Amino acid sequence: MKTIEVVAAIIQRDNQIFATQRGYGDFKGGWEFPGGKMEPGETPQEALRREIKEELDVDILVGDLFETVEYDYPNFHLTMHCFFCTIGAGEVVLKEHEAAKWLTAQTLDSVQWLPADEGLIEKLLVKLSS
Repeated sequence: MKTIEVVAAIIQRDNQIFATQRGYGDFKGGWEFPGGKMEPGETPQEALRREIKEELDVDILVGDLFETVEYDYPNFHLTMHCFFCTIGAGEVVLKEHEAAKWLTAQTLDSVQWLPADEGLIEKLLVKLSS
């Protein structure tokens, strides 16, 4: 089975988490943490800064690694490195997503997360409440 390695930004602001709704592909309409594929030679942090600039037109500050998710989709295995981030500069512009929301601990489960992202929600709730 093919493995795809990606990075995802858990962007925080005032006890809120930024979520985006996919605007393309097999999982169109599902909610996810923004990010994307790593390019050869990139560190996960470099890939995340590049992907978020491309998708949301903002510069982010990449913080600590929160979790690396291993998830088997029907056609591929996903390895997703998830980092806590903050917006360093710019205003969010959705270039590839249908919608976006700032979610709180109380609303984090109010969207239909993609399967690989869904596994992070319980852990994030614990983190947000600590």
